[in-house]
Amino acid sequence: MIKIGDFVLTAIERFACLLIVLLVLSPSSFAQDKSAGKQPVLVDAIVAVVNTDVITLKELDDRVRLVEQRLKRQNTQMPPREILQRQLLERMIVTRAQMQMARDSGIRVDDIMLDRAVSRIAEQNQLSLQTFRDQLERDGLSFARFREEIREEITLQRLREREVDNKLQIGESEVDNYLAASAGKNDAGQQEINLAQILVRVPENASPQQIADRRKRAETAIAQLKSGADFAKTAASFSDAGDALSGGELGWRIVSRLPQLFVDAVEKINEGEIAPLVRSANGFHVLRLNGRRTATLAKGATGTMVQQTRARHILIKVNQIVSSSEARRKLVELRERLENKAAKFEDLARLYSNDGSASKGGDLGWIYPGDTVPEFERGMNALSPGEVSQPIESPFGFHLIEVLERKTEEVSRERQRMMARQSLREQKLDEAYEDWLRQLRDRAYVEYRLDEFNPRQQ
Repeated sequence: MIKIGDFVLTAIERFACLLIVLLVLSPSSFAQDKSAGKQPVLVDAIVAVVNTDVITLKELDDRVRLVEQRLKRQNTQMPPREILQRQLLERMIVTRAQMQMARDSGIRVDDIMLDRAVSRIAEQNQLSLQTFRDQLERDGLSFARFREEIREEITLQRLREREVDNKLQIGESEVDNYLAASAGKNDAGQQEINLAQILVRVPENASPQQIADRRKRAETAIAQLKSGADFAKTAASFSDAGDALSGGELGWRIVSRLPQLFVDAVEKINEGEIAPLVRSANGFHVLRLNGRRTATLAKGATGTMVQQTRARHILIKVNQIVSSSEARRKLVELRERLENKAAKFEDLARLYSNDGSASKGGDLGWIYPGDTVPEFERGMNALSPGEVSQPIESPFGFHLIEVLERKTEEVSRERQRMMARQSLREQKLDEAYEDWLRQLRDRAYVEYRLDEFNPRQQ
């Protein structure tokens, strides 16, 4: 142990504190303070220790400023700064623990992949890379900082896929029970609801007192909401979920793909109302029903009849060599050739498509609802047989889609089971992810120093 003044530092903090002393407090400031008989001014400090890493006050202040700017742009009422600061510190702790796990597991995002992701974001905003960079700087965010945030997001997504998504298993008995429960409820399976949530997480192996304290916190949030408090502001103040700073919005979800606890909780309430408190394995959920509607998706997960579409496509992938604008322009040229009868679709697909279907003239065969990504499915469903789409963007690149024919037929038992398994996965993924985060957070060594260092208020 090393003792500095009144503070005792563990081995894992020595290097970080040394950096702070060497980089933040210059020798001249020490000499000046010593000659004047003054104490050194605290410029930075460790506000939390996370396993073998630390979070500094400057990092926390920077994050608070960014979030305040974001909430202001969204016209979201901001919670008191002290509450926002503590909420953000907890999220930074969870993120730091995930990044440590990703690093130890060998997950890396190289500069080539990062450059590609940043360029894609700029193009999606219809800006050149330089214009996008200038816009970020005007908004007070350095381009280098933005790049590292994107690198972090990609890293965390890869970690989630490996640790949660790929490990989630659905048993045959679960599929049997799902199909039995869904029998005769085809219409209900097509209902969608829009929810917002506040999650008050309960630690693993929590004591009765901890559970009572967390319940009280959730009930306080409900009381504030029923007294007219803004939901987004309350979520930012109380929620431990990753969507807290975006108002806790879950968006539109098909009922069959939501946790049954949520569906049951909002079944008897009206739009805009708060549901009774929901207890799950991860903690306490405060739910608000934003709306209900009938989904436009075709039946098939629980029904016996489903519409299928036979389609083909030409895919131009976006990469370091081919930009989004170039991919779109190329497909526009190909579509003009098709309209002018200067070429056949299957020939162009064999020559230009970057998809495995190219050798088959782009033929994708018969497609069921849910087989493709939403962007592709929406574009395909908007076409009549024989019609060719405009270039459509998806996570894979840009597509020209031609619908060849459609049919409606009975869904095979095997297909029903596959779609039921998919629905069950979607029901469980968010809950499994939250459970994994809770366990990761509970296993981490965390030491708070926010109060101890009496950080400055800005």
